Amino acid sequence: MSNPDFSDFARSLAQLEHKGRLRSIPILQHRGGHIEKDGRIMLNMSSNDYLGLAADQQLRDEFLAIYDRNPPPFTSSSSRLLTGTFPHYQALEELIATRFQRQSCLLFNSGYHANIGILPALADKQTLIVADKLVHASIIDGIRLSACDFLRYRHNDYEHLQQLIEKHHQAFKRIIVVTESLFSMDGDICDLPRLTALKRRYGNIMLYVDEAHAIGAYGETGLGLAQQLGCIEEIDILVGTFGKALASMGAYAVCDRLLRDYLINFMRPLIYSTALPPFNIAWTYFLFERLPQFSRRRHHLHELSAYLRKGLSTLPGCTMPSRSYIVPYILGDDPLTLQTAAQLQQQGYYCLPIRPPTVPQGTSRIRFSLSADMSFAETEKLVRILHETHSSLPHNND
Repeated sequence: MSNPDFSDFARSLAQLEHKGRLRSIPILQHRGGHIEKDGRIMLNMSSNDYLGLAADQQLRDEFLAIYDRNPPPFTSSSSRLLTGTFPHYQALEELIATRFQRQSCLLFNSGYHANIGILPALADKQTLIVADKLVHASIIDGIRLSACDFLRYRHNDYEHLQQLIEKHHQAFKRIIVVTESLFSMDGDICDLPRLTALKRRYGNIMLYVDEAHAIGAYGETGLGLAQQLGCIEEIDILVGTFGKALASMGAYAVCDRLLRDYLINFMRPLIYSTALPPFNIAWTYFLFERLPQFSRRRHHLHELSAYLRKGLSTLPGCTMPSRSYIVPYILGDDPLTLQTAAQLQQQGYYCLPIRPPTVPQGTSRIRFSLSADMSFAETEKLVRILHETHSSLPHNND
């Protein structure tokens, strides 16, 4: 029996390698807030551990002491709609709904699960989805799985969004406006009050906001930009994840009880996925319950971020779209970005190049993700190295 022909797969991989875009899984050792790779220990500048909770041994010890030798099960062994639900899930959903002062909350296995499941469940042929041009891959995939028409508005261009709504709102029963609150590549922020004001002008708009990169690190008690900007009650589906600032795994949506019941009946990734382990849910509850206590971490994170953004903004020719702790160093050229990332790793900073198709052509960048467990001394050193490195880059020697 002959083997199938995989030569086309090989050609595709060879083309990626030729362009310098071939991905591989790195071999890493984690040392708290540092990464060890190939014998070199580097400050981790590529994590989403924004509050610095992931390696906090004191928190871990406090959590384990609660259960001693009787921890929650390490597996649910089933979908939640069968036998895979435990009291820990209900407790966490009730805690989140109470904190957000909304009717209900529903848990998911990941932010990706949430975004590829919620939109297809809610949308039909009478629905139009209008999404920000720079929403991330899971939302794009969720839109593609939806059996409805969709349009993209220019990034954070609310006049363009209003033009699209004005043109199409009478032709559809429902328009779902989809955005992130904090965008993961440029680190810039959505104007949520402007979106909610736009929603109030029309009677058939739902607002879907993904707070994956903002939950935990914004807001008086850490509930994200929707809390900080006073918009929680006006967002129909407010999605967030536990795998970034909250140092766990999974996702949630806060919404009205009717929408929760609808998703339970029509959201395929929820219905057909084995639920997260109760042990994991218990750890998430432990951290979410303490979220208001992390205000000093949030304050330190934002001070560090402002310092790094200012330091990068003074580099010749450097644009700075970020208003957050996601700080892009946009170089444009792919080989130059790879070279610069390698130089920074040699200097002790584990930062990675981000290139097309993850970002638009000509906007390759190094994305610095800051964490509250970093120090000003580490950030000051990084700014100094960046200035030294930038002055020697080829595009500065023309």
